[in-house]
Amino acid sequence: MATKNYNFGFEAEDRACEYLQSLGYNIIERNFHSKFGEIDIIAKKADMLHFIEVKATNTANSAIYRITPAKMTKILRTIEFYFLRKGIMCAYEIDALCIDKDKVELIKNITL
Repeated sequence: MATKNYNFGFEAEDRACEYLQSLGYNIIERNFHSKFGEIDIIAKKADMLHFIEVKATNTANSAIYRITPAKMTKILRTIEFYFLRKGIMCAYEIDALCIDKDKVELIKNITL
C-alpha cells in the first residue's frame, strides 16, 4: 500500500510541475528535505520564490483541508532552513497546488 501511495504522490507532483511550468514558473527544486519537514516544490516566477505544497486526492474531500496548522509550522521551519542553507533571503510566498480528481487549482499565499 505504501508504494501505491508513494507513486500517487510522485505522479501528483509531476503533474503539479507541468501545470506550474505552463503558467510560467521555473522549477528550482523538488522535495527539499530538512529535519523539520519537506517542501514539495520550490519554484520561481518573476522575482518571487514560491514554496509549493502539493496535495492530491481521489476522494470527495478537498485536498486543501489536509494542510493543517502543524503542517504549516513544518513548512515555515523548512523555509527558514532553506534560506539558511542556501545563504539567501528574498521575497517568497507559500502556495498550495491541489489536485482533486481531475481538477488542478493553485491557491496562492496560503498563509493569509
